[in-house]
Amino acid sequence: MTKNVLSAHVPSIFTENVLHQYDLTKTFGWRPETALAKLHTILLQETIRSEEAFALAELSFLHAEEAKKREYFLASALYAFLFLFPEDHKQAPNPFDPRLRIASDLYNRGITSAFASDDGSHVLLQSQVYELPFGELEVSMVEESLRWGNRQLVHFIPVAELEVEGLRNRYRYPGIGAPLAADQVATEPGKGLAVAKMKVPVTAVLSVDRLLQQLQTGKVRASLELYVAYREQAITIHGRRIPLEVEMTSALAASLSESPVWKRELQGFFLGDLATRMPTQLAGLQPYRPGRIPVVFVHGTASSAGRWAQMLNDLMNDPCIRGRFQFWFFTYDTGNPILYSAMLLRKTLDTVVSELDPQQQDSTLRDMVVIGHSQGGLLTKLIAVDPQSTLWDRFSDEPLEAMNLPEETRNLMKGAFFFKPLPYVTRVVFISTPHRGSYVAGSWISHQLTRFITLPGRLVSGIADIVTQNKTMALKFQSGSFSSVDSMTPGSPLMTTLAPMPIAPGVAAHSIIAVKGDGPKEEGMDGVVAYSSAHLEDMDSELVVRSGHSSQGNPHTIEEVRRILLLHAGQQC
Repeated sequence: MTKNVLSAHVPSIFTENVLHQYDLTKTFGWRPETALAKLHTILLQETIRSEEAFALAELSFLHAEEAKKREYFLASALYAFLFLFPEDHKQAPNPFDPRLRIASDLYNRGITSAFASDDGSHVLLQSQVYELPFGELEVSMVEESLRWGNRQLVHFIPVAELEVEGLRNRYRYPGIGAPLAADQVATEPGKGLAVAKMKVPVTAVLSVDRLLQQLQTGKVRASLELYVAYREQAITIHGRRIPLEVEMTSALAASLSESPVWKRELQGFFLGDLATRMPTQLAGLQPYRPGRIPVVFVHGTASSAGRWAQMLNDLMNDPCIRGRFQFWFFTYDTGNPILYSAMLLRKTLDTVVSELDPQQQDSTLRDMVVIGHSQGGLLTKLIAVDPQSTLWDRFSDEPLEAMNLPEETRNLMKGAFFFKPLPYVTRVVFISTPHRGSYVAGSWISHQLTRFITLPGRLVSGIADIVTQNKTMALKFQSGSFSSVDSMTPGSPLMTTLAPMPIAPGVAAHSIIAVKGDGPKEEGMDGVVAYSSAHLEDMDSELVVRSGHSSQGNPHTIEEVRRILLLHAGQQC
């Protein structure tokens, strides 16, 4: 009852009926092109053509796959388009007709196969004249649709049939068009927010006006247009609003499978600013969109933005979330001192916000949510507290103003130790964050590893200035203990000073704490951070998830972040 050319590689019952009706069953078996030509002639003579149009779409696709002929994939797409969008709206298929979905898939896959490269690895979107079994098809590519802001979309890969591993959920949006993933190339310098080098989910649509009339002449003209999934989810065809076929998860998986981000994680931990391939930056999943609240993700130690993939996949495919928020990612060298990395985070956010909205017209840009995992949670807290002189006093017995330092070094110390909470960050979320230090960071092997960490050149120079020019300064730790690992050791000066520091007024704060096993949470830990270290008083909410330290992909963690974001947006879904 449900067999068809896509599911079983045989014609559906609907198409078998048409072959029987016109006594073409045996002819199609022995001479398929002859049968298709006869059925095409019958189609042009009929008044109501839905039966014949669907049969031709299915049979043409079957023959195209068996004979490897591009012209029959094109013919299949055109016949399916005629079935789906007849010029007489009264002949439109019943929404309960199972052929509606089959014809949509035939159209989508017909386009994908017809425009595919010889090896099938990518799809060629260009103006060109193609051969048809009954004539020719002149395709005009809408060149403007290949641009996305200041970026050019290139190298399109088909994603509908990709096998996806590593992401728990696969989100597919049924509709019309060939779902693809595109690379993006900047055509002019961007301003403000960088755009991550991710593949963009797009949909290619081949549309034809007066198709039946053009079929009569044997010469068909069609336009080929590209739609970015982040920008458009539906289009109008013959006066009807039609959803686009979109494969967001496949595009995300294709991006991560080719990304060097995994190799950069340890580079950024050990090499500091020598790891030039992993710069400190803030990047968005897509260009800045006014009116949508930024959610900034800050990764943890020896990690990268790629670790948010599971959460990102679920959140960006939630229409209630996607319509209200935009996702940004902060990357940094995780072996650097925590105060130094937090200073870079503050400066980066300040620069991006001021460049994106210098007139302060976008209120959502000043209602930002920042989510940090592990060490990223410590950086997150350091943009939402007012330490005044507490941090400096913990490390030095001498006021900064009284020290004989070069101006560059003095400014570096000011930025790291003296700051105010960012006024545009109104909510923070801590995930598996070692507020009082990490068991692993305090281990012997971790301290051995810190010997291989290379600190940023400007920081090494600043330390040298302090040590050589201010010998009376009583630092509470040696220059060799500046790394993030040493800072996260339980009982370190930073941990004991930062943990009791209150979140600034007007900033909502939430904790998501991972604990392994089923025992009492108060005695538990996630393998890296103990509950007693991750727990903070006076949080707006706290959720314990039974998970290891890398809890960003835990479904309970993701659902809690979703709840917090909907709370922040003031809406329910």
